Amino acid sequence: MSDTAASLNPGTQRNFLQERVVHGRPAAEVIVEEAAKLGKSRVFLTTSGSLAGDNALPGEIGRALGNKFAGLYSGITAHTPRQCVIDGAAAARVANADLLVAVGGGSVVDATKAMLLCLWHNLTETKDMDPYRGGRQGDPSHYPADAAGRIRMLAVPTMFSAAEFTWYAGVTEPARLVKESFANPLFVPQVVVLDPAATLASPIPNLLATGMKAIDHAVERLCAPNAPPLADAASTSALKLLYTSLPQLGGAHDDLKLRMDCQFGMWLSIFGGTSGVPVGASHAIGHVIGGYGVPHGHTTGVCLPSVLRWNYDANAERQAHAGAVIGVSGDKLADAVLAFATKLGVPTRLRDVGIKRDQLGDIAEKSLRDPPMKTNPKPVTSAAQIMEILELAW
Repeated sequence: MSDTAASLNPGTQRNFLQERVVHGRPAAEVIVEEAAKLGKSRVFLTTSGSLAGDNALPGEIGRALGNKFAGLYSGITAHTPRQCVIDGAAAARVANADLLVAVGGGSVVDATKAMLLCLWHNLTETKDMDPYRGGRQGDPSHYPADAAGRIRMLAVPTMFSAAEFTWYAGVTEPARLVKESFANPLFVPQVVVLDPAATLASPIPNLLATGMKAIDHAVERLCAPNAPPLADAASTSALKLLYTSLPQLGGAHDDLKLRMDCQFGMWLSIFGGTSGVPVGASHAIGHVIGGYGVPHGHTTGVCLPSVLRWNYDANAERQAHAGAVIGVSGDKLADAVLAFATKLGVPTRLRDVGIKRDQLGDIAEKSLRDPPMKTNPKPVTSAAQIMEILELAW
């Protein structure tokens, strides 16, 4: 046989340590069931201030849990500052929690993942988190030896960032204008509940912005080389669903079925990561500018079109593949993504999200060290190359 190893596209499909995704059912009902299945009796909820009211979803879940409801921390703010993580973990510790449930967007989910770290290792000050930052080493499909004794989390997403399907968290240190990665195989929620009604309290602009982030997950993976068929099929379906569903949010045809389609698109957009299909410079730069206060959902409209333009000479064939999903030629994919972001009302220039020109050099240096930059389709070896992308995005 003449087949070479390269032609067989070798790889490994890693199933993250997530037991179930329950979709299309009321979140409160499912959380009660799942807590019972897991044998948990001290269920602690985490959320943001916007969902802290008695009539909001966390309150509904708390009432449904009855005497298993151990408490609520609602101090999580955008970009997941370290102090929120420490404070939330302290509250869960005092409550003697045996299960955390994140109800909210990506910042809430990431904060809750990092709270697990603090509870496992008894971290009580922001500086205590330092030794655990900075990487995604290890096998996310492998249970640590002490997994059975560690507190875990469930997640009820209210937006479309897809943070609940990953085993890492982005946490900011505002004093240093950095967003750092923390990772552990047990960060991924044991159970995710996709209840489209959970999105109803989220402002439409926030849903559109986080939906745009899901577009980023799908497009960068469709444009990556050597994606296996399973990952490619998921990213293709994700882009189709999101491209048709997101523009209808807030309109005459906005209903729970539409929002469920958005949730399915979001879920599928992240699936390629389990096959080892990487993202690239758009994610890397997006992580960094998050440390400068740019909302996570706003980074895609700003970064992705310019990254696609810069990468084009290295992955024109893959951009044509992605473009075909939405009916455009490969050399028009960047234009189509830019037009789509504009249609959704998402910012598309760095200057429009508060980034100053004199910050670009610092952003380029930090982006060079961000993990997805190492897997960009066009190799990036210097901050000067990233400055070329930033100038396009300026």
